[in-house]
Amino acid sequence: MTVAAPVPAPAPAPLPALPAGLDTPALVVFVDRLWANITRLQADLDARGVSLRPHVKTHKSVRIARMQLDAGALGLTVGTLGEAEVMASAGLRDLFLAYPLWAEGAKAQRLRALHDTADLRIGVESVPAAHRLAAAVAGSRRPLHVAIEVDSGLHRTGVATPDEAVTVARAAAVAGLVVDGVFTHGGHSYRPGAAGAVALDEVSALEQAAGALEAAGFEVTLVSAGATPTRTLSAAGRVTEIRAGTYALGDRQQVALGAMAPDQPAAVVASTVVAAKVGRAVLDAGAKALTKDLPAFLEGYGALPAWPGAVIDRLNDYHGLVSLPAGGAQPRIGDVVGIVPNHVCPVVDLVSSFVALGDDGRVDHWAVDARGRSG
Repeated sequence: MTVAAPVPAPAPAPLPALPAGLDTPALVVFVDRLWANITRLQADLDARGVSLRPHVKTHKSVRIARMQLDAGALGLTVGTLGEAEVMASAGLRDLFLAYPLWAEGAKAQRLRALHDTADLRIGVESVPAAHRLAAAVAGSRRPLHVAIEVDSGLHRTGVATPDEAVTVARAAAVAGLVVDGVFTHGGHSYRPGAAGAVALDEVSALEQAAGALEAAGFEVTLVSAGATPTRTLSAAGRVTEIRAGTYALGDRQQVALGAMAPDQPAAVVASTVVAAKVGRAVLDAGAKALTKDLPAFLEGYGALPAWPGAVIDRLNDYHGLVSLPAGGAQPRIGDVVGIVPNHVCPVVDLVSSFVALGDDGRVDHWAVDARGRSG
């Protein structure tokens, strides 16, 4: 695979004004942009007759999850038992844990408790994992539903062939689990120009696996794809639901990939200039505010719409070092600037709350309820 060379920082559109007096660094969410992103995808998928089951790993927020459900989402996708527990405890109980959970020890006990209280489906991609899931819920008043994970090209987890899908499904059924679906994640779409081909990968792999399961006697009601870059392109064929996550908040790489318009990212890290020299500035947002996530096709650790041409070229824990172009902005110590992060998902997990900024200027604070619930 040829890796795209870094390109100059994409230019997200100018940001709404940040409120005065922010205690930085802070993760700011523009509520009007967030709601527009949520309703835009929901309307698009509604028109296609495909359900939306958004992944909460991006925002980890009960409030934002409720916004997505209010807009028409079928249910929620989670990546960990911890995320599922947080959502279920808030009454949001239609959950798909789209991960090959190894249910042993404490995780088996937690799974059983969650299964007894939530409408839960779990991902599975191996015979041993199916056996562990079945043991964890043995004796429950209702069976556990599972979906077979299919590798559509990311080569991370998932069965490699339709025959392997049947093998795992048969073992799961013999163990007492209800196999009623297949799912995949087209994560290999996170490179420029890849979304169209990856969407075809997702649809093709899912349809082949679903067909093999049906030929083996299984009833397949769930055919689930999930990646923000392919979120509408893979809503085709037999696909019944999309599990996109990043689409709600957006980030710099989604703009660079063409998956979002420049004015759609809804979250920025607000940061204060703590030092300034000619051609350089230092921000109080370092690796512990932005993370060191740096896709191969981007230059710098975030975009600075207010400072065209500026590059965040180095991060320490609490320092963000910015190279400024000649003739460009010359910030002053004390200035506050918004940074569009490269990858918003890990950035959210670094904070306990969002600063939610309404289009009327109202400032609120929303909890990141599932922060740190990574297991």
